[in-house]
Amino acid sequence: MKLSALQALVAAVDEGSLRAAARRLGLTQPALTKQVRELERELGAPLLERSTTGVTPTAQGRILHARAKAAVWELDEAVQQIGQMGGRMVGQLAVGAVPLALLLLIPEAVRTYSRAFPAMMLQLREELYIGQLELLRQRQVDLVVGPIPDDLPPGECQVEPLMPIEMAVVVGRGNPKARARSLRELQDSRWVYTSLSGQSGYAKLLFERHGLQPPAPAAVVNSTLGLLSLISHGDCVGLMPLPIAHHPAAAPFMQVLKLREGPLPLTLGAIALSSVAVKPAVQQFINHLHRAAAQVGAA
Repeated sequence: MKLSALQALVAAVDEGSLRAAARRLGLTQPALTKQVRELERELGAPLLERSTTGVTPTAQGRILHARAKAAVWELDEAVQQIGQMGGRMVGQLAVGAVPLALLLLIPEAVRTYSRAFPAMMLQLREELYIGQLELLRQRQVDLVVGPIPDDLPPGECQVEPLMPIEMAVVVGRGNPKARARSLRELQDSRWVYTSLSGQSGYAKLLFERHGLQPPAPAAVVNSTLGLLSLISHGDCVGLMPLPIAHHPAAAPFMQVLKLREGPLPLTLGAIALSSVAVKPAVQQFINHLHRAAAQVGAA
């Protein structure tokens, strides 16, 4: 089974089009089609269903695509890691980060990292909630920067604590719930959860840490704009890092509640998978994050 044929299948399924897949790999469409057909003959099974609108994987194609994509990713990682071990700091580094990290740490880390390693290309993705580590587990990013989850399986991840943070309960200006002084008074409120589903999130964690039943979310968002809009222009309650709640762009529109329970204390950290050998490029970026965190702490 040729690597080039597996790459052709991965590209075809990802793009949903043989023409787009060929363009992505720098091939002609007939050459890419030939590679996929040879793979189908070798396996004795159809891998793609072709139509006038593009291609979709068959049941067999979905199985091979998932394994082939993981294999291609691992090989690309190995090539980059070997090159970086030899001192050639080239390639791509994908980082998923929560808004607070993007505000406080990422700009300085990117500035110094890019100066030290100009041939590295950084890809940044904003994530409001990283507790489920989906981007990391799906190999869509090399590193995530956000609050360290309490329930990480032992040995799954390499974790580097960076700095303590506090998540405060906030409401929009004029919201009657601004008079609340305890979490119990907010159990019947319309809460916004920042998670992939209403089954998790920092708001849920806050209530559970104080022995209270978490309220059902009125909305679930994974967008900073969505969170700010629902809280500042609606009747919702949510959690927000204190530096963002006090930021000039947000402070005029929302109010931080002074609750007896106080804010939710968390630790901002850099997290990579232990099962994947950490590339020198990743470790170097973590080092630059530590420098940026030290600057914030000294300010």
